[in-house]
Amino acid sequence: MLNFKDKCYNYSGDNMDNKLIEDYEKYLSLERNYSPNTVKAYLNDINNFNIFIKKDLLNISPMDIHNYLKHISNLSAKTISHNLSSLKNFYNYLQKNELINYNPTDEIDRPKIEQKIPEFLSLEEVSNLLNIPVENEYNARDKAILELLYSSGIRISELTNLEMANIDLEECLIRVMGKGSKERIIPLGDYAIDALKNYIINYRHILNKKNTTYIFLNNQGGKLSRQFIFKTIKKYALKKGIRKNISPHTLRHTFATHLLKNGADLRIIQELLGHENLSTTQIYTHLTNDKLKSDYEEFFPRN
Repeated sequence: MLNFKDKCYNYSGDNMDNKLIEDYEKYLSLERNYSPNTVKAYLNDINNFNIFIKKDLLNISPMDIHNYLKHISNLSAKTISHNLSSLKNFYNYLQKNELINYNPTDEIDRPKIEQKIPEFLSLEEVSNLLNIPVENEYNARDKAILELLYSSGIRISELTNLEMANIDLEECLIRVMGKGSKERIIPLGDYAIDALKNYIINYRHILNKKNTTYIFLNNQGGKLSRQFIFKTIKKYALKKGIRKNISPHTLRHTFATHLLKNGADLRIIQELLGHENLSTTQIYTHLTNDKLKSDYEEFFPRN
């Protein structure tokens, strides 16, 4: 952690707040290894608060926090909660570095957020979606992408950044770099391995016009974009007559839900998904609980 006592400058004058935020940005990027998008989101919340409050950031009271939350009360509960979380983390950082005596956000509760159950596919829908005849390099690539997303539950950014060195077809494993530069190893099922072997051995060289190490390539030989994968999944869902609003995240949800329904431990699913907190993974227990309730109501003879 940055040691403020050893710094040759102090936090005073007109540029105090800017300097605090600059150092916090370095802390998030260099010490916490947060992604640029995550750092940007945190700093955006803090800067908006700073603009509104027009006070030294080291002299903020709980009432100032309340006033700001009231100011943004027209926003969604999720956005307000994110703002409060950004401020809590920022003031925790300042407190740990002994720049403030207490965190002004400590006694402020987060707004209640209605937890939306993520959409997922049934086993029949998955089988239908992944039933892609392979006739050329594009079919082979697309089938490998969809099989991999369902078999591993990886994020779209993790998939687009996969390189040849990240996959072991013999051991049936992939190595991905998740949020916060945290690496994890994920086993793959037989269908995903077969689709990947077919694509990599028989078709990838046709697309690899730039001699790149990325696994999944576009028709010009470059790395696939997130937008392309979104469109590809929607294209196949439309072809198969699946009317749900499907995205790469739908396959991630489906992966986790099917594991849980078949008896996998929640902490194993947490590890596979790369969730930092178990509470994030617990959304999938709601899915299985809802299914249990509906099955009970439908099939219990004396209901």
